[in-house]
Parts: sequence; C-alpha cells; structure tokens
Amino acid sequence: MKKKWIFVAAPIGIVVFTVLFGEVVMHLWNWLVPALFGWRQVTFWQALGLLVLCRILFGGLGNHSNNRSKWRQKRDERWAAMAPEEREKFRQGWRARCGGVIDPPGGGTQQPA
Repeated sequence: MKKKWIFVAAPIGIVVFTVLFGEVVMHLWNWLVPALFGWRQVTFWQALGLLVLCRILFGGLGNHSNNRSKWRQKRDERWAAMAPEEREKFRQGWRARCGGVIDPPGGGTQQPA
C-alpha cells in the first residue's frame, strides 16, 4: 500500500518543487537584477532555464562529497603504500612542476631541501 503512494507522490513532489523554485528564482531575479544592473526581467520558463543552466555549470543541488571522500581515501591509501624513496621521488616531481612547499596527504608540510 505504501509503495503505491510513492509512485503518485514522487511525481507530484517533483512538479511542486520545480514550480516553487522556478517561481522563487523568477521573483528574485525580477526584484534584484533589473534594479542593480538594468537587465530585463525573466519569465517563469526563463527562470527554469537558469536553474538548469546553473545545475549544469555548477553541479549544485546534489551531494558530491561522497565522491570526493572516496577519491581522498584512495589517494591516502596510495600514499601510505609508497616506500619512503617513492614518496621523495613523488615530492621531487611536484617540486619540479609546481615549485614550493608540498603538503602530502598524511599531513605535515615538507620544505624544499
């Protein structure tokens, strides 16, 4: 019984969410941007287009921290698996490319010798 309501409630929730945020973006834009920059007002559909464009460009409205933490975990594991000679060779390579101070994943700053 509960699963049937999800199939009805989810699309309705998505539509309400889309309309609500489209209206909010439209009203904020029309309130601020013409007065501040002299640009034109936007319609509801243009506001939705702005939301989609911002999602594409900036990747907002999603939780990407999980992917970053997995990447950091893999990086830290690789760093821990390196022999001291490999770590020093890695640091030297980064110094040659970037110069300056290197902050290894395990913490602690290494100054160029």
